[in-house]
Amino acid sequence: HEDTLQARLDKLDAVLAQTSTRTEDAALFAEMLSLANDGRYPVIELTPQQRRQRTMEALTAQLETLTRASPVLMIFEDVHWIDPTSLEVLGRVVDQIRSLPVLLSVTFRPEFDPPWIGRSYVTALTVNRLGPRDVDAIIDHLVGNKDLPASIRQDIIERTDGVPLFVEEMTKAVLESGGEAEARRIASAIPSAALAVPASLHASLMARLDRLGPAKEVAQVGAAIGRQFPYALLASVVRQGEAELRSALDRLIAAGLLFRQGAPPHATYLFKHALVQDTAYGTLLRSQCQDLHARIAEVLEQEFQETIGAQPETLAHHYSQAGLADLAIKFWGRAGARSADRSAHHEAVGHFGCALELVGTLPPSPQRDERELGLRLALAVSLIAVHGFGSITVEECAVRAKGLSDKLKESQSRFAAQRVAWNSSLMRQPVPRTAALARDLVRLAEEDGNPAKLAVAHRALGYSLLIAGEFREAAETLARGANLADTISESEFAIYGEHPSMVCRTYGGQAKILMGFLESGMSLIEAGVVHARHQNNPHSLAWALGVAAHASQSQHEPAATARFASEAIETAREHRMPQWLALGERCKGWAIHQLGDFEGGLNLLRQGVRRWYETGAALHTTHAEICLAESYLLQGHTAAARSHLSAARAHRTSFGENYLAAEMSRLDGLLLQREGAPTEMVEECLVNAIDIARQQEARLFELRSATALARLTAEHNEHKAGHILAPIYNWFTDGLRTSDLKDAKALLDRVR
Repeated sequence: HEDTLQARLDKLDAVLAQTSTRTEDAALFAEMLSLANDGRYPVIELTPQQRRQRTMEALTAQLETLTRASPVLMIFEDVHWIDPTSLEVLGRVVDQIRSLPVLLSVTFRPEFDPPWIGRSYVTALTVNRLGPRDVDAIIDHLVGNKDLPASIRQDIIERTDGVPLFVEEMTKAVLESGGEAEARRIASAIPSAALAVPASLHASLMARLDRLGPAKEVAQVGAAIGRQFPYALLASVVRQGEAELRSALDRLIAAGLLFRQGAPPHATYLFKHALVQDTAYGTLLRSQCQDLHARIAEVLEQEFQETIGAQPETLAHHYSQAGLADLAIKFWGRAGARSADRSAHHEAVGHFGCALELVGTLPPSPQRDERELGLRLALAVSLIAVHGFGSITVEECAVRAKGLSDKLKESQSRFAAQRVAWNSSLMRQPVPRTAALARDLVRLAEEDGNPAKLAVAHRALGYSLLIAGEFREAAETLARGANLADTISESEFAIYGEHPSMVCRTYGGQAKILMGFLESGMSLIEAGVVHARHQNNPHSLAWALGVAAHASQSQHEPAATARFASEAIETAREHRMPQWLALGERCKGWAIHQLGDFEGGLNLLRQGVRRWYETGAALHTTHAEICLAESYLLQGHTAAARSHLSAARAHRTSFGENYLAAEMSRLDGLLLQREGAPTEMVEECLVNAIDIARQQEARLFELRSATALARLTAEHNEHKAGHILAPIYNWFTDGLRTSDLKDAKALLDRVR
């Protein structure tokens, strides 16, 4: 019933008044479904860190509850304008309705590429222009009891070319004319839609607005505010009395140009179509536009502080259109920071991009460079979350930030810029170059005497040393970084987009595991994961879980690897983090393969490797190729294993990624053995692997290679096999229940 529907709409307005009108802000879809479901109209309060997970949980529960009562129709219009976070939520809806009695209708323009096409339960339909009979029906509906000559009717049918909005607007323009002669003149003056739909429709809408008198100014102000605008804001901006304003709004509604929800002063108005808004806005001169947007921004700042706090991008937009670049940059930056804090990194990239575009219009000066540097550093954090550390987009941002910092020797942001440059170099440049940048970071931090910078610098140097295969120095450096970071508040590290406490622990734990301290190393990693959970930051959590999966894979523990990797994949997929998704898939694919699902594991492993390379990262190419080589070798595919092992070795040579050097020699020996090579060649590779591991103090790899060599030797000399394996096995005091140590113990028991 219409009255019941209006009551529900009014209550929905009350719900939305307590939240942002952007679906990015809260569980709006879940609220709407709850509204339709039980009438209690709850507002779901979400912290920024819980937003996505809670939104999905609420959405799932409401959909399932609602569809138990009756089938559901959901309609989303004009999805070509959707923001990234709303698109993510809509995608989750599409995922869930597969097994529910829901009809979801989504309309969009051809330029939008829906990610759901191709699924068995999704059908794509092309909406063609209306035929003459349907156009005639629209005209009949609009004309009602009025008289419309057949010749004019035919003119409308021919000139509108089946475009529904154009049919409506041209018919209304004719009906609003002073008589038949004027109607014929209007109909004939509008060019055929087949030739120029936008131009002809624009002409029709312009004519209708001109005939509305004072209401035209109200439409112009509303158009400057946006396609949808609240009465309260409009009333503060328009220079008209309340009675005059309401009369003008009623005329616009009666003309079919506006829709209204609620009643003034709590009403919200919506232009019938974006073209109507564009036409009203297009009647303003440039100077009028700027003055109007400046007035809107002034009113927003003075009277709508809650809106500005929730949607700083709204104020930024109006300041941009007003030509007030300084204020626009300020609020675009604030909008970007707010989105980044809420893990809405796609939106953050857009907001920071708008700010940087305006910075580029400012005259050259150190102050301009300082503003750009701050925005570049903030942008880099979100770019990393969206594209991964190895993206060329991240590198371009990092190079620009470093260039600015080199000019601004006294800038407080210089260290942060150098750190971004190190991070980008880590993913794409040879390890020696990256390590040199890390040592420069330590020097800068020591000169500054800032503990937070020292923690970040030790994190950078420690990880560079880990990749270089210098495990002891890496573990010690990362431990110093963790100890420093623990004494400093989390806010000190916001500019770096990571917390060294988590990063130093996870990577420090990985270094200690490779050195043979298996239990203490894993304890460090688990502490890093706990820290990431406590931060409630999805990027940190996906990162920590990915490193935990990587470290478990290094221990040859497939069950633990799969457990950590599964959660890393889930978190990374939910928050669109391609780098951590790729690492999770690589590790989980390896684990599944080791557990016996050769086809499924290898497919996921290859997918993860492919996705990793698509991020642009060169780092960990040795790990990716070794995982593939080890998996192919397990299945007896020696040619494929040899190809991937050769790729890993070539990358180690060119990139200096030495932390898996011992594993390469061990796998080379096993591969030669499978290929039927002489025992001496196999032994040479395994002895070389042991030597490399000893030089790097990588006792885990030493044990693994010694086990392989002892097993080979035991075929003809069990005593010698025990002599090879016993010293390194006896060195270990913890981790005795891990697979490598159990394997070595079983072999020792046999040869004894």
